[in-house]
Amino acid sequence: MASAAITDTKPGSNHRVRDAVLQHGQLSKQGLLERAFTFAFRGLVYAQIWEDPVVDLEALQLGPDTHLVTIASGGCNVLSYLTANPARITAVDLNTAHIALNRLKLAAARRLPDHESFYRFFGDADRRENVTAYTQHVAPHLDETSRRYWEGRDMIGRRRIGGFARNFYRRGLLGNFIDVAHLLARFYGVDPRQLLQAGSIEEQRVIFDAHFAPVFDRRFIRWLTSNPASLFGLGIPPAQYEVLAGGKDMALVLRERLEKLACDFDIGSNYFAWQAFGKGYGKAPGASVPPYLEAANYEAVVSRVDRVDVRHANFVDFLRENGDASLDRYVLLDAQDWMTDAQLTTLWSEITRTAKPGSRVLFRTAAEPTLLPGRVPDAILNRWQYEEAASRDFTRRDRSSIYGGVHLYVLKGAA
Repeated sequence: MASAAITDTKPGSNHRVRDAVLQHGQLSKQGLLERAFTFAFRGLVYAQIWEDPVVDLEALQLGPDTHLVTIASGGCNVLSYLTANPARITAVDLNTAHIALNRLKLAAARRLPDHESFYRFFGDADRRENVTAYTQHVAPHLDETSRRYWEGRDMIGRRRIGGFARNFYRRGLLGNFIDVAHLLARFYGVDPRQLLQAGSIEEQRVIFDAHFAPVFDRRFIRWLTSNPASLFGLGIPPAQYEVLAGGKDMALVLRERLEKLACDFDIGSNYFAWQAFGKGYGKAPGASVPPYLEAANYEAVVSRVDRVDVRHANFVDFLRENGDASLDRYVLLDAQDWMTDAQLTTLWSEITRTAKPGSRVLFRTAAEPTLLPGRVPDAILNRWQYEEAASRDFTRRDRSSIYGGVHLYVLKGAA
């Protein structure tokens, strides 16, 4: 679930997001869906990024000489990558709310007094003290644009920074989607939180099979999920909906993805499952959280935040600003699922030009296979080694469980 941050775009945030998504005529069915998605995508989408940073860190093999370029999204992984001690991270995004969230996290890491206050802000994210901490410690050090965003009001008049006093993880397009999913589950007599009480993976399986799986056989759920607009809350544009479905009934696809989330990992070690079934991180000591929130990583993250450069820009434009063989790590999230063949070719031309030998590119796809063969010219793609076995393993171990494939490409020796 990526922010639209890669394709060629016009200046201005609305144009940038719009041009990353629109591929069909204004009056066509697909064109209308695309325009509805861009409207929904204008504000905060992801309060938390949904790509597993533990898998990312293993795949990327970051080190003290690496310069990572990534789509920012909710910023969790940007800060988590700092635990591996990279030289630089450039985080780009076209969604201004995501830019503001990333800059808030960086300023909070610099200015909040200790791990306890930092964790309370982004781990609990539901305490009135967070708003006071923002006012006293963070706001004076935020850039003007980000401060104006957080002190402004959302579409229903709520002060945005107030979200951190009332569970920020229920905010944004994804947070609203999870809320609606919980309401639908309860309508069918299912309490999503019961999965969080399971004492073993075996018990998780029993609960899922007995309570969750049958919901996807309901006629209304099958009808609802057959509409691409029903998944806008997951940040899935119309083009990606077709890829995710892969010719199958969408209710079946979603059941399979939810089954992996619910059953393949111990519930106590998977904060993605806690977000999906509990609308936040666990409150018990030692609860699973992103690496940047772990107490053991706090000092490393704080000491390295100045290595992060957050930019309101698209990926390709940033690459064009850099010289040949000047970068070595790239994280594309799932944004390529949105792209045409021409856009993919432009992107990979710039990646290949700027990449040092041994560079690594990591991305995810809604469907299982890598989407590059046959769409990016062989003259470009043959410069790269697709790590097929490792990619299958990363896919299996990605705790977010919503992607069909996690893919790693490594640049071969100099041409």
